[in-house]
Parts: sequence; C-alpha cells; structure tokens
Amino acid sequence: MNEQSRAPRQQGKPYRRPKKDPVRMLAFEALRAVDERDAYANLVLPPLLRKAREKGDFDGRDAALATELVYGTLRRQGTYDAVIAACVDRPLREVDPPVLDVLSLGAHQLLGTRIPTHAAVSASVELARVVLGDGRAKFVNAVLRKIARHDLDEWLEQVAPPYDDDPEEHLAVVHSHPRWVVSALWDSLGGGRAGVEDLLEADNERPEVTLVARPGRATADELLDALGEESSLPGRWSPYAVRLSEGGEPGAVEAVREGRAGVQDEGSQLVALALAHAPLEGPDRAWLDGCAGPGGKAAMLAGLAAERGAVLLASEKQPHRAGLVARALAGNPGPYQVIAADGTRPPWRPGSFDRVLMDVPCTGLGALRRRPEARWRRRPDDLERFAPLQRGLLRSALASVRVGGVVGYATCSPHLAETRAVVDDVLKHYDGSAELVDARPLLPGVPALGDGPDIQLWPHLHGTDAMYLALIRRTG
Repeated sequence: MNEQSRAPRQQGKPYRRPKKDPVRMLAFEALRAVDERDAYANLVLPPLLRKAREKGDFDGRDAALATELVYGTLRRQGTYDAVIAACVDRPLREVDPPVLDVLSLGAHQLLGTRIPTHAAVSASVELARVVLGDGRAKFVNAVLRKIARHDLDEWLEQVAPPYDDDPEEHLAVVHSHPRWVVSALWDSLGGGRAGVEDLLEADNERPEVTLVARPGRATADELLDALGEESSLPGRWSPYAVRLSEGGEPGAVEAVREGRAGVQDEGSQLVALALAHAPLEGPDRAWLDGCAGPGGKAAMLAGLAAERGAVLLASEKQPHRAGLVARALAGNPGPYQVIAADGTRPPWRPGSFDRVLMDVPCTGLGALRRRPEARWRRRPDDLERFAPLQRGLLRSALASVRVGGVVGYATCSPHLAETRAVVDDVLKHYDGSAELVDARPLLPGVPALGDGPDIQLWPHLHGTDAMYLALIRRTG
C-alpha cells in the first residue's frame, strides 16, 4: 500500500447554520422598508426598536447601534455607492437591492464606525447568509474585503474627482449629496467652499432631539426640571425649546405623553414665534394655519393665540393629517377649530384672518439631517411639481388675511425656487397692496440671519432645520 492510499481522507467542514444578529437584522429590515416602500427611517425605525425591546432582544446599546447603522448608511449612501462601485465588476444597478443594502451596511461599519474590521466583515457576511443565502454571501465577503483595504479618506482620494477639476462632483461624493442638491444649496447659501462644506457636513450629523413646551400647557423650565440637568439643555433660540441629551427618549417624558409638550425642531418653533410676534395694524382675534399637518406649529400657534384671546383655525387638506392636528391641539387652553380643507380653495371668506401661516409642501431639502433618504428620492423636476401649489397657497393666504394683517410663508427648504422665487413671483401681481416685513428683529438673539427682510435658517449656523420664512403684510 503506497503512502497516498494510507493518508486519511480530507473531510469537508460540517455545515454551520448562520447566526441571526438582531441588531443587524433590524437595520437591514429598516433599510429594505425605506427602499421597497419609500418609507422614511424616522417613521419605520421607532416601532421596530419598540418591538425588539418588548421581545427582550435589545438593550439601550443595541438600540443605539441599530439607529447608527440605519441613519449612517442612509446619510452616506452616495459615498458608499461610489466605493462599492469601485469594488464590483458590474454597474450598481445590476446588483440586487437587498445585496446592495447588506454591502452598504458593511461599508458603513468599515468606513464610518469604530467597529473592528474583522468584526464588521464577519457580521455582515453572517447577515448575508441569513437574508441572502450562502452563495451571495460569498460575493458580499469578497467585496467587503476589498473595501477593508483602505480607510474612508483613502477611498475618497480614489473615487472623488479633485475639487479643482469638478467642485460640485467632488463635494457630492465626499459629503454624500446628489450633485444637483449640492449646486442648489451652494446657490442658496452663497459664499465660498468653506460655507457649503460646513452645511453639507451638518446635513450628515445626527440632529439633537428638541422638545417644545406648548404655550399654556407647559413651560421649558418645567420640562428642564422634570428631565434634570444630565438629560436636557435649554434651547438655543426659542424660549419654549428643550434639547434632550444624546440617547434621550421623548416618549419617556411625561409631558410629551400627555400632549403638553411635543417633539419639534427649534427652526419650526422660530417660524411660529416670528409670525405670532409680527406687528399688526388693527385687531388680533383670528389666526389661520392653512397647511397645518401634522400639527406642531398649529399647537404652538393655538397656545399663543389663546394667551391673547384669539382663536386659531387649523386647516389641513388630508383628513388623516387633520386627525394628527386635532390630536396635537387637544388640551389647548383656549378655543380652536380643526378642519379638513384644501388651502388653495378655502371654505372661509376672504379677509377673515389677522394672522395666517402657510407652511407649504416642498422638497424637504432643509430637513436632510432628519430624513437623509429624502436626498436620494428627490429630483429636480420635483421643484416644477411643487411650484404651482406653493404659489397657489401663498395667493390664497394673501386673500385670506385682512388689510393690515400678516401672512407667514414658510417652507422647510432653502432652495431658491421654493423660497424667494415664489414670494417675488406672487408679490408681482399685488401692485403695492402687499409688502414684505423685516422678520429678523422678531428673532432676537439669533445670529447670521442675512440681509433680510426674509429669514433663512441653516443647520450649520443655527443648529436647526433649514427653515425659510417671509412675512408679508396686506396694505390694500
């Protein structure tokens, strides 16, 4: 018998079932919902986390990691797509979306977190085995090992064009925004490279959770006392704002559960406050929120109106959103009314109101910190779709306010086509019977408000969403 025949036969490794990692499974499920159903992560993730906690799968650290994986992957999707494209032998459009989601999650762990390389790769491959099967898991393993050869800065040198060759594309890849969004934000902000880079970086940071103490129902001091110094900070600009420390859970705050407080970005609070404090000529009894859903600004305005003996009418076109408005206003100390109505064809008589807020539907480019997936869904032609509606709603608002009254035109977008272009275009047709009011003095202490008379807030300058506000007084 020769040596070869005496050697023991090589045995294959026994098959090992993949282990389900509840954190990464949840993150993958959230990304698939965002991709398949056009869902928003800020709406999908909380119920998934709540369900995981109820099952006993999660503790606080697990929830924090899952949240970082989902939001970090979505924010950096453009950058990670460029890196992944450099590591595969086919166009990304030919990679199945679930595979691309696993690869993106793995890329974020490798390039955007402190998770050790071997752990990031092995956990991602294990996830791929569970949700994709062993065959495609081998593809995921090969791609992630290529990605792991370089850190993020090294990859950016490879996949982003030099700034001097193509400034907008360089910023788009480095800061993970579509090129057209980079161009639009740069035009709106003005200035040089430093300012727009600060803005793009701010869009990729996790925003603070900010609460609003609803006037007449709670105060900021009460919220601060209830939360304690370790869990909260006062707002930067709004006297009704309270900022939660990292990891703070709004649903755990008693005042939020009772409706006396709510979650509301400080920029939205400032818009409502500016309209409420704008000087009027004549009575101040009837206020209108003409696009009130989901009710944050309406709740604030209703409380401020009640303090002056005024009444707010909150109108929202979509009945289910009108229901959200009614829920937000429930418990207001003074009278109010909520209706479902189309703001472009209102049921109320012209000139019925002293103050009108029209916070119009828009692209939402001012809230990319909170809804990072919106940057990948929006297209330039969305501006054309919103334009007629925005102009129609502003014309309706000006028709709804009496002579001497004030309209606030607001939008959560800094895009010039949704802000100054709308206001300028509509005011051309009023032949001196409506004029802009300088809104800047109505936000005392808030810096960097520009040349006026309108206001544009910025994430990198004010720590808020990029809210826009123009105040217009009817003069005839």
